[in-house]
Amino acid sequence: MRGIAWSGLWALGLMALAGCEMAPLAPTARPVERPAGVGPSSGATAPSANSAALARYYARLEADLLNRGLLRRDGGGPDTPYSDTDLARNFERIAFYDEYAQGAGFRPSSGRAGGLRKWDGPVRMSVEFGASVPEEQRVDDRAMVAGYAARLARITRHPISAGSSRPNFHVLIMGEDDRDAALARIRQLVPNAGPSTIEIFRDMPRTIHCLVVAFSGEGEDFTYRRAIAFIRAEHPPLMRESCVHEELAQGLGLADDSPQARPSIFNDDDEFALLTSHDEELLRLLYSPDLVPGMTADQARPIIRRLLDQRSGGPV
Repeated sequence: MRGIAWSGLWALGLMALAGCEMAPLAPTARPVERPAGVGPSSGATAPSANSAALARYYARLEADLLNRGLLRRDGGGPDTPYSDTDLARNFERIAFYDEYAQGAGFRPSSGRAGGLRKWDGPVRMSVEFGASVPEEQRVDDRAMVAGYAARLARITRHPISAGSSRPNFHVLIMGEDDRDAALARIRQLVPNAGPSTIEIFRDMPRTIHCLVVAFSGEGEDFTYRRAIAFIRAEHPPLMRESCVHEELAQGLGLADDSPQARPSIFNDDDEFALLTSHDEELLRLLYSPDLVPGMTADQARPIIRRLLDQRSGGPV
């Protein structure tokens, strides 16, 4: 998967936004009541021509990537070795940098490192579907998100769960025909979100397959309090699962990508579809109690080295 990331100062504080983008086909506060059209109703209607065209495009794209040996699901192996030095370098790049400028949509960032971002309280995920999503897909996707949330909790040793009645990490699985309802829901979840935030969701080109926006609280610029992930319902199952893997992990604080990260979903080369062993190590580092929100890369560097040495039995 190709990842893209933004961060910016918004009404709620620091917002980090990360999206999942694949290359085009080779040449070749508590939520209020849901708006109408969003919720448990499963009376999906026939997709519009636009939605059906997107579904065909993503199906062709997935087939093309699989035919080229990409979208691996094995988590890495003997052909993708990595060292502690690789982990330290990749963690710094992915956790402390952003790909896109603050509050500027798709404009590239300045390339300067920022502070470490993460959650310090429980992460309570929920899944909401657009009216266009059929019931059988809803069943599969709820189970997939719940299983992944449990895996993230085991990896990070941080309280992460799915299915909460008081969610703070909202996973919206919606199609092109649900766009108006999605925008209304996002405005309800984050009433103070500025127009730039709304425009990101409104104007997603088809090359942006999914994205996540994480918001901090007032006066807590580097501590996340709420997140919204948007997953296109038109994706075939593997690409939809790949989006969930990348966006939910990025919404925990791994916001950027690195071309040097391998095996990893935090890379633009589409080689891996699902979270890898390398990515699990990055999440363990991020949620070490020794790394605190707002810490700079310079401050974190010796701590990361010590944590990796302890993990591998090297010098403390």
